[in-house]
Amino acid sequence: MTDIAARCIREQPRFKGIFQNKGTFERRVRLASPTMHSDEKTFINQAFDEGFTGRNIARLEKEAAEYIGVKHAVAFNSGTAAMHMAVKLAAERLYGSAAAVPISGGLGTVGALQGKRVFCSDFASSTMADSIVSEGGEPVFVDVSDEDWSMDPEVLEIAFQRYPDVKLVMMNHAYGFPGQIMKIREICRDHGALLIEDASESLGAKVHGKQTGSFGDYGILSFGSDKIITGSVGGMFLTDDDYSSKKARSRASHSRAAAPWRQYEELGEECRMSDIVAGLILGQFQHLDEHIAKKRMIYERYLEKLDGDTMYMNPVGEGTEPNYWMSCMTCESNILFQETRSEREYTYTNQHGTASPMEIYDALEAFNVESCPVYKPMSLQPVFRNYDQITLDGSKREYAEFDQEGFWVRCDVAKDNFDRGLCLPSDIKMTGEEQDRVVEIVRSCFD
Repeated sequence: MTDIAARCIREQPRFKGIFQNKGTFERRVRLASPTMHSDEKTFINQAFDEGFTGRNIARLEKEAAEYIGVKHAVAFNSGTAAMHMAVKLAAERLYGSAAAVPISGGLGTVGALQGKRVFCSDFASSTMADSIVSEGGEPVFVDVSDEDWSMDPEVLEIAFQRYPDVKLVMMNHAYGFPGQIMKIREICRDHGALLIEDASESLGAKVHGKQTGSFGDYGILSFGSDKIITGSVGGMFLTDDDYSSKKARSRASHSRAAAPWRQYEELGEECRMSDIVAGLILGQFQHLDEHIAKKRMIYERYLEKLDGDTMYMNPVGEGTEPNYWMSCMTCESNILFQETRSEREYTYTNQHGTASPMEIYDALEAFNVESCPVYKPMSLQPVFRNYDQITLDGSKREYAEFDQEGFWVRCDVAKDNFDRGLCLPSDIKMTGEEQDRVVEIVRSCFD
């Protein structure tokens, strides 16, 4: 946003009082940023002193496994790498190959999921879909529930009715608010499918007292720079399966065999976590409960001051304890506000009594506050839009055959969330006074 555009917004009558009385934020109010403590230095210095022996990595893996409640945790250099490994290992269990499919001339680039469909959440980052496609698979996007913004079990059943041959399901817990993972797991078992649980945003969140990341055949954690605890980078592969743990650890280290020389008997890659990053995360781990408590306070403050007739906060599912990583709001029905989006641009019309997500986004930016739209569904992304999507109204491909008739509007919760949703500042360093000013700006958008 240019300075001129920001000034024009601040000088609108509805914001003028806020600007004249308090001005803009001198320090940018962030969406989510790292919060460091002194413990990180202790573990990092230990790694320097000992010469990167891997002690931090081993301790982190042990603590993560114990905390989540699984037998094994394997540290990776990113959550994306851990997710990709989970997909490869699932392919091996299901179809007999994890590295690549033999083609003429030896091992080629044909992926382990070649020609296989995989169900994954539509309302998520691209990590799951990227991992599927990079292994030659075909993602089928499953719509989410408006009760928790994660994969809808009823829609998953519909998906299995259309594609009964699918044997792999991948779901996430959107923004740290757990989904109906127990129902999803039961459906997977009924259909003989493996489940990869993406808990990259939900570390510390629980479902009926049990940690997310422990329900799937494989679980994934992320320690990216905006996560609830961070190493700036880093991820974790979780499982109770001894064989998968051993294979993940080996393949993440170039699959080097136990020989005096460098012996390679299958394909591998170098994607293990460093001892320095592990030290950062270990220091952060000591403060996880503290971070969750602060995130919860932020969410509850928004809930008290914003949730109502025109704005709604992201829902908490029954029997769940979120980690409240990201507080999100949705505006009232987009029938009432006027906003248009192309692939990269947007326009909106100011209307008294209502506001669009991007209108609020611009207003916050004008006051030096960071926010962002909620996930754009994978089924709407240019790179993935040719793949099928399932909602309560069935297959997108089936609907397209009747769309010319225009006799019904297709249910699509993920798209509705995107049309109406915005992630609000959820940084645990944000003060109560700063959050109150954020709330004041948001509420003024509706004047």
